[in-house]
Amino acid sequence: MSWNRQHLLDIQSLRADELTAVLDTAETFKGVGQRDVKKVPALRGKTIINLFIEPSTRTRISFELAAQRLSADVINFSMEASSFRKGETLKDTAKNLEALNADILIIRHRSAGAPHFLSRVLDVSVINAGDGAHEHPTQALLDIFTMREKLGRIEGLKVTILGDILFSRVARSLIWALTKLNAEVTLCGPPTLVPQRLEALGCRVTHDLEAALAEADIVNLLRIQHERQQQTMFPSLGEYSKLFGVSIDRLNQMKPSAIIMHPGPMNRGVEIDTEVAESERSVILDQVTNGLAVRMAVLYLINGGQVPTQPETTSSN
Repeated sequence: MSWNRQHLLDIQSLRADELTAVLDTAETFKGVGQRDVKKVPALRGKTIINLFIEPSTRTRISFELAAQRLSADVINFSMEASSFRKGETLKDTAKNLEALNADILIIRHRSAGAPHFLSRVLDVSVINAGDGAHEHPTQALLDIFTMREKLGRIEGLKVTILGDILFSRVARSLIWALTKLNAEVTLCGPPTLVPQRLEALGCRVTHDLEAALAEADIVNLLRIQHERQQQTMFPSLGEYSKLFGVSIDRLNQMKPSAIIMHPGPMNRGVEIDTEVAESERSVILDQVTNGLAVRMAVLYLINGGQVPTQPETTSSN
C-alpha cells in the first residue's frame, strides 16, 4: 500500500487501498497517546495552520493536538479574529498564510468546494476539515477506524446511518468510505431528510426504523443539521424523537453485538437518549480518541510519511 497524495480533499476520490493505508498508519499512532511522553518528532519544524471559517470545537482541537503530538508548530486562525470581517477574500487570506511558509493548511468552510479551490491556488498541502454539506473526510476515516477496531473488519458489515442524511457532510464521506470497503449501508430517517434518490450512492434507503435497526452491526446516529436547512423538514423535534430517536428500548431490540456511534455534537433526547449514549454499547468516546490517531496519520502521510508494513499497536515507551 502507498500514499502519494499532497492533499486530503474528500473520500470520494480515494481508492480502497488508500483508505486502508490511513487506517493502518493510525493504528501505529494510537499507541503514542498511551505513552508517558505523548510526542513523536515526525513533523518537527513543520508549520500547520488551522483555518476554521466555520465554528468547530472537536475537529479543531483534535487537529491541533494531533499536530502537536507530531511536534509541529500550530497556528489557529478563526473567523472572529480574521480580516474576513474587513472584506478580505478566502484566496487572499490563504495566500498570506502561505507567504508565512506554512506547510499544511487545514480548512473548515461553510461553502462546499472551498478546500478544492485552495488546493488549486496554493503551493501547500490542504486538508478538508468539513466543507458545507459536501464532505468531512477525517470524520469518516475515524469512524471506519473505530468500526474496524471494535468489530475486526469493514467488509460485509451492515451499517445503518440514521438521521439527517440530506444535509450531512459526515454521511456523504462515510457512505463513500463504507461502500469502497464493501460494507452494506442502509440510510434511515424521515423521507424529507432521506430521499430515495440517495440510493444512487450505493445504499439502501428505508423509512422503517425497526427494519433499519434489526440486522445492523453498527448504527451511526446523525444530528439534525438545522443550520443548513432552509425550511422545516419535519413537524417537531418531539415527533422526530418518537419516530426516529434511539431509546434504550430500541437499543435492546438490536443485535446484542451491535454498537452505537455518533460524530457529535449529540442532541440528547432527540436522536439519542442519554441511557443509549452512555451505555456499554456506545463507542462515541472511542471515536473521539481514535480521531486523534487518524488525524496524526493523515498529517504524517500528507507530509510524505510511509505507510507501515506491520502496524505496531502495543508500544508504551
